[in-house]
Amino acid sequence: MNVVTGGAGAPAATADGRLIAGVDEAGRGPLAGPVVVAAVILDQDSPVAGINDSKRLTARRRETLADAIREQSLAWAIVQASPQEIDTHNIFQATLRAMRHAVESLTVAAGHVLVDGKHCPELPCSAEAIVGGDGLEPSIGAASILAKVERDRIMVELEEAWPGYGFARHKGYPTRDHMDALKRLGPTPEHRRSFAPVREALAAPPLPFAD
Repeated sequence: MNVVTGGAGAPAATADGRLIAGVDEAGRGPLAGPVVVAAVILDQDSPVAGINDSKRLTARRRETLADAIREQSLAWAIVQASPQEIDTHNIFQATLRAMRHAVESLTVAAGHVLVDGKHCPELPCSAEAIVGGDGLEPSIGAASILAKVERDRIMVELEEAWPGYGFARHKGYPTRDHMDALKRLGPTPEHRRSFAPVREALAAPPLPFAD
């Protein structure tokens, strides 16, 4: 797993003495690219205004907020689980593994973890899953923004490495353009071979380009 960390590293404990980390992921559904997980411990003395579910924000606003989150949070970590890890462990387990790795990589230890969704990884501290948590809990919203911004950046880079697939545009999701490119060009090493459309493309010869 690829890991990036940062943060101010000056804890300001919550009322009960615990630091709370929010965790969220980006990219479970796409056919290509990594799933990216972020964990964030916000500084209550330096709140980041405007945090919300990353899917509701414009790309420019997400990038601005991501910069503020990295600068103002007590600690943050971003972890990538590669397509190969996804194929080895399945997308669910790869995501949980990345979540655990992100929490364990924080430069300030969390005393409690809030995870967006229905499932929590096994962690050395208490944790709870919150459906729709990215719109309810600021720490999860911050993690959602970091994960989305990082994954979008990765997919833009993959567009340069693998032109013709439109990764920068659809971010690996199974759009019509992506499915057409997959049938025409075949899968790249960045495609998830455990996902049915990619398996089907592997089993079929690439289609010829139209004149």
